[in-house]
Amino acid sequence: MPDSPRNTPSCRLHFAVTGMSCAACQARVEKVVSRVEGVDSVAVNLLKNSMEVNSHCASPEESDALTSLIEAAVSEAGYGAERTDGRKTSPEKERASRSVEAEAEARAIRTRLTWSIVSLVLLMYVSMGTMMGLPAPDWLGSDASGLMRGILQLLLSLPPLFLNRVFFTRGLKALVMRAPNMDSLIAVGAGAAFLYGAWVLLEAAYYAGLGETDHALHLAHGLYFESAAMIVTLITVGKWLEARAKGKTTDAIERLAALAPKTAVVLRDGKESTIPAENVQKGDTVILLTGSTIPVDGTVLEGSGTVDESAMTGESIPVEKKTGDTLMGATLVSSGRFVMRAERVGEDTALAQIIRLVDEATSSKAPVARLADRVAGIFVPVVIGIALLTLIVWLLLGESFGFALTSAISVLVISCPCALGLATPTAIMVGTGQGAKRGILFKSASALELLGRVNAAVLDKTGTVTTGKPEVTGIVPAAPGLETPLLITAASLESASEHPLGAAIVRAAKERSLPVQPVDDFRQTAGQGISARIGKRRWFAGNARMTEAFGFTLPGTLEAAAKKAAEDGETPLFIGSEPTPDAPGALLGLIRVADQVKPDSAAAVKALKQLGVAVTMLTGDNPVTAKAIAARTGIENVIAGVLPAGKAQEVEKLKNTGARVLMVGDGVNDAPALAAADVGAAIGAGTDVAIASAGVVLMKSRLSDVVEAIELSRATMRNIRENLFWAFIYNAVGIPIAAGVFASQGLTLSPMLGALAMSLSSFSVVTNALRLRFFRPKLAGSDAALLSEPQSAAPAAKEKKMSQKTIHIEGMHCSHCTSAVEKALRALPGIDAVEVSLEKKSAVVEADLFVTDEMLKATVEGAGFKVTGID
Repeated sequence: MPDSPRNTPSCRLHFAVTGMSCAACQARVEKVVSRVEGVDSVAVNLLKNSMEVNSHCASPEESDALTSLIEAAVSEAGYGAERTDGRKTSPEKERASRSVEAEAEARAIRTRLTWSIVSLVLLMYVSMGTMMGLPAPDWLGSDASGLMRGILQLLLSLPPLFLNRVFFTRGLKALVMRAPNMDSLIAVGAGAAFLYGAWVLLEAAYYAGLGETDHALHLAHGLYFESAAMIVTLITVGKWLEARAKGKTTDAIERLAALAPKTAVVLRDGKESTIPAENVQKGDTVILLTGSTIPVDGTVLEGSGTVDESAMTGESIPVEKKTGDTLMGATLVSSGRFVMRAERVGEDTALAQIIRLVDEATSSKAPVARLADRVAGIFVPVVIGIALLTLIVWLLLGESFGFALTSAISVLVISCPCALGLATPTAIMVGTGQGAKRGILFKSASALELLGRVNAAVLDKTGTVTTGKPEVTGIVPAAPGLETPLLITAASLESASEHPLGAAIVRAAKERSLPVQPVDDFRQTAGQGISARIGKRRWFAGNARMTEAFGFTLPGTLEAAAKKAAEDGETPLFIGSEPTPDAPGALLGLIRVADQVKPDSAAAVKALKQLGVAVTMLTGDNPVTAKAIAARTGIENVIAGVLPAGKAQEVEKLKNTGARVLMVGDGVNDAPALAAADVGAAIGAGTDVAIASAGVVLMKSRLSDVVEAIELSRATMRNIRENLFWAFIYNAVGIPIAAGVFASQGLTLSPMLGALAMSLSSFSVVTNALRLRFFRPKLAGSDAALLSEPQSAAPAAKEKKMSQKTIHIEGMHCSHCTSAVEKALRALPGIDAVEVSLEKKSAVVEADLFVTDEMLKATVEGAGFKVTGID
């Protein structure tokens, strides 16, 4: 049973497995390890030659003891296993080691293949050259030289068989262990062809010695040496193509790992020094300049500037950072200079955790793989039985031993358990990799499969459908001209409050550069609002009940505005002062504050419905606000005023109706519901608890990514089903043809064509999985399409402000120089247009206002030229 976030075993062990060649090997390893006492579940990945074991061992001593038992069990089964998780190297080095080993294996296969082909060409020339009309010397082309041709065929077949002896050593060993695999099929098939040819050659030599030359020459025409050599060579062709295709499935992890910089500048003993990024320690002071990539996660101690976080969050606009803000590793300093304290290093950084999640997801097993596993466990023995039956039936029907043997060998070599074993893991690896590139992290293959099957989505409101960050949406003064004093007074009162609505008002005042006045005697009245003394008078900010408490009757305009705000799901805050002996109280007006709907929420809800997913909003907020938000986003089902424990109960109720439920949330209060759902998706900006409880993490914090994740899941599962279909249908059709079932209709299959078909079947499965690399969401669409959905309450987009600058450059001498400068500048974030002039020795750029002169200078000089000035 696959792991789920809510049922995590206490011990998870990872192993590298050697000696596996097909799904039968994978099934054998899983079977023997699952029998080891203390093992709860095991998943073997043929594609990565890895194994993940879940157990209930609670101490390092127990895990070491279990490791020894597992390694012994795998060794006894005829394979090798070595634990890899943290014993010798870091996960990063393990991945690098795996990559090196894969490249070395591909080179070794290519070398074997090259020399095998050379020998095979010579062998085919000797055995079939004269029949094809190719020129040949008299001693080779005459009928009398038939016996000599047979001896040459024997000798020339030995190099391919020797070079590819791994099929025989592993295959025969597996037969002895009574766990036959794909190598066993090749070894028996090619070995039988070679031994039969050797026997016939000996028989021909015997009759030649007796003087029966004609009979000896007749026997020499029925040798099978070229079949034996061709079988192992063509299988090696398939292995080489498969190895090359496999390498492309790990592109996503390699690209993620490449985001991390190789070096970092740290301040130690008062001096700046450049060290390998992996040597940065927690607590180190890291110096970051414009253009540098942040090596680890940390907090800004000094400095300010902008950071391009698109590599991690997908947000293309650089984010302003100042003292106290957090920085993520693998992001780029667009402008400014920072002094950062390293806080999460090595495997604790956000990038390392993302890579680990992707790696673990590709190592896990999807439920859909169970059918292939069951078939693979009995596939090879059944095929060997069919081959023996084929041999016996054809002999009983009176056919020659040569024909019967040929049919049996064809059955052996066309059967391909490899395709079955690769059908699921290749698609899972490419699918999860594509998700990671798009900011969608699947924590397991099970989550990837289940997400595509959901037909009900339950959405939290705050932080999921809405931004989770209240904003001032309107100011309604009691009389014209009071807008500014109204906002100044409200911001002054709220500056002493910690309420999110108050923070929104303070931000609005700062954006308008309005002064905040000092307050005294701050008070908070439960269920009403706040009050404080500003100067000689007490002012208040609160709801209608607070205005009544201060003796005010709301005028019709403010009452209507408050009612409209409530209907729109907004909170109206009234601002006024209490009366004094010298002056009556004043009601300045009201301020509307609301948690804004995310720009893509309405489009995402619409797309979910198009996917056949019913949408429900589940929130602890009041029904009026919840229904207002639901109306603006097209959500028809609303459950409001629910406590955290109640959210999980509501999810269970929905599941009991037969629905397959996806829960999307971001807060601590969503964790129970995330765990209760069939699949939980956590918004990446949410809490660690929510992320830990979910099977899918949406790094960009966009609801539209839920749509994209479902589309990717369905595309991946469709790809897996295609792979399994072709793997099954290939064997279902190929084996009867190879056995000669349709021989009476003239349809037969030689061992050589069978070997070629077997090789191409595995390659085609891996290649089909690689099509997922071109996945493009249909309903999620582009960001522009999502943001084009009408949002009645969305704030108007700000006009993009640009500046034009002229960069004076020395060192440009030709068109190649200008091309290099233009290419470097266009790659800089925020650049809209570039025009480089060789005659004027300058470059004119149109750029966003956040693009500084320092950024432009660093970019041009980084390309190898000198900047003399910027206008």
